[in-house]
Amino acid sequence: MKKKPAARPRIGLVLGSGGARGLAHIVVLETLDRLGIRPVEIAGTSIGAILGAAYAAGMTGADLRAHALRDYRNRAEVMTRLFQTRVGRLADIWRGGFGNPVLVDGVSILDRFLPAPLPETFEGLSIPLSVVAGDYHRLDRVVFRTGPLTPAIAASMAIPGLVRPVQFENRVLVDGGTVDPLPIRAIEREVDLILAIDVSRAAARDEGDAMPGAFEMGFRVYDLMQAALADAQMTGLTRPVRRIKAPVEGFHALDFFAAKRILAASESLAGAVESAITLPL
Repeated sequence: MKKKPAARPRIGLVLGSGGARGLAHIVVLETLDRLGIRPVEIAGTSIGAILGAAYAAGMTGADLRAHALRDYRNRAEVMTRLFQTRVGRLADIWRGGFGNPVLVDGVSILDRFLPAPLPETFEGLSIPLSVVAGDYHRLDRVVFRTGPLTPAIAASMAIPGLVRPVQFENRVLVDGGTVDPLPIRAIEREVDLILAIDVSRAAARDEGDAMPGAFEMGFRVYDLMQAALADAQMTGLTRPVRRIKAPVEGFHALDFFAAKRILAASESLAGAVESAITLPL
C-alpha cells in the first residue's frame, strides 16, 4: 500500500526589516517555491513588506533574485533613478524643520524599483499580506491589511531622514522597523507554524572608543534598536514560531550594490528553512 504524502504545513511567513540585508528573504522565498509550500499569510516590515508584496502579487523567488541582480548591477543607473525620487533640495540644509536635501519619496521609489506593478489594493494579492508601519504622532504601531497597497508599503519603508514620511489615513507614517522589525504578531490566520526571518542584526565590532560619524551613528543605532525589538518579539508567544537569523550581519543596511554577495551569504538559509518546516513542533 502506498504511503500518503505528508500534508504540507500551513505556514505564516514573517519577513523582517533590515534594509539591504533583507535581500536574504529571496533565498527563503526560493526555498518555499522549491518545496511547493505557499504561505497562507505573509507579514512584512520595510524591505520585508516590499518583497512580501511582490511575492504575494505572484512573483516567484527566482523572479525576485533575477530582478535584484539586474537592478543593482549598474550603479550609475540606480543613482539616476534615486535622484529622480528626491524631494529634498540643497537649500533645505539652511532651512529649519524637517528639511533634508537627500530625502526621497517612497511611492516614487516603488514605482521605479519594483520589478512589476503591484495591485492597487491588498485585496488584489493572491496571498493575504500584513504591512507594518509606525505612526509618528501617535507613537503607535499600525498594521495594514486592506485598502490601498502602495501607500502602506511606502510608509513601512520610510526610514527617518532618508525616505519621506507618508501621509495616509489621517496619519503621518514612518518605517515599520521603528516599532516592529519582526512582525510575528501581525500573522492573524490559523497556521501550523510561523516562520520568522530576522535580518535586523548587524555585526558586532571591536573598535574600542573610536568615534563614528553622524551618518554611520544614526544607522548603527537604528540597527541596535531593531535587533533589540526583534528579540522582544520572541517573549510571551503562544503559537509555534521558528525564528531564523539570516547570516548577513556583515552587511550594511544600504549595501544594495552588494546584492550578489548578500544572496551568496544567504544560501544556507535554504537548509535552515527546510529543517524548520520539517522538524516536529
